[in-house]
Amino acid sequence: MLPPLLPDQSTVPASVPPITHFQCGRFRYPRDRRPLVMGILNVTPDSFSDGGQHATRDAALRHAEQLIAEGVDMIDIGGESSRPGAAPLALQEELDRVMPIVEALHACGKPLSIDTYKPEVMRATLDAGADLINDIWGFRRPGAIEAVAGTNAGLCVMHMQRDPETMQEAPRYTDLMSEVAAFLRVQTEALAAAGVAMERISLDPGFGFGKTPAHNLTMLNRLAEFQQIGLPLLVGLSRKSTLGAVLGGKPPAQRITASVAAALLAAERGAFIVRVHDVRPTVEALQTWWAMRHERVDPPLE
Repeated sequence: MLPPLLPDQSTVPASVPPITHFQCGRFRYPRDRRPLVMGILNVTPDSFSDGGQHATRDAALRHAEQLIAEGVDMIDIGGESSRPGAAPLALQEELDRVMPIVEALHACGKPLSIDTYKPEVMRATLDAGADLINDIWGFRRPGAIEAVAGTNAGLCVMHMQRDPETMQEAPRYTDLMSEVAAFLRVQTEALAAAGVAMERISLDPGFGFGKTPAHNLTMLNRLAEFQQIGLPLLVGLSRKSTLGAVLGGKPPAQRITASVAAALLAAERGAFIVRVHDVRPTVEALQTWWAMRHERVDPPLE
């Protein structure tokens, strides 16, 4: 039995003390730096965005090399599709897809994030050297918190209404922003109660996970409200159907410009990590935005 998605509001902590850095396994990032670009590495045959182009070990490693060459800050490895309507994947099949990639990329010099909700996959990949667990279930599944509590891994708590198979069946909210924020706060408190340091936790409001396009646009426009919780925000809007709707029905491969625009707006609204398919244009856009915002380039000009 999963814990309720909507907690008793009276038990929700308002915020956490100020966090000056994000601890992500072997890596530590100050909060006052340019937003991090997380590159997506799907090792699935049924991803909505790339159609299984990187499902083999060799193809996945080639794509990882490309992401690194394009300036990625961290790599998010996913072995199970979370597209709307996706059925759950067997544990061993997910391990077979993900473990060889983690082992091969451990020394690549970039943090490795694992997109999983299964405690067994969390434990195995962390033992193999992964740095971050990105859980679309928000560590609600039995054993998930216990799998990560005693580690030094970074964690991403995501909000999702229902599950991937049913999440897009007429999602509805009484108060979208407060309900999503309440869930994120409660799961943060649950992790803290298990001994997880606040410096290890980031939050994802879950764009496209049990939300309509209108919900997604509202959350992006009001993203700064989630900053009141006090933890780094991760935003994943890259190539998603909301952007396709904005563009009149364009397919995922034709949503790159819209994805970069969404990443920039997310950064302006306070995102610390943007999860993207198209690394180079996103990195260059964020570098330009950062230089303009701070009236300097990094490193400073002579």
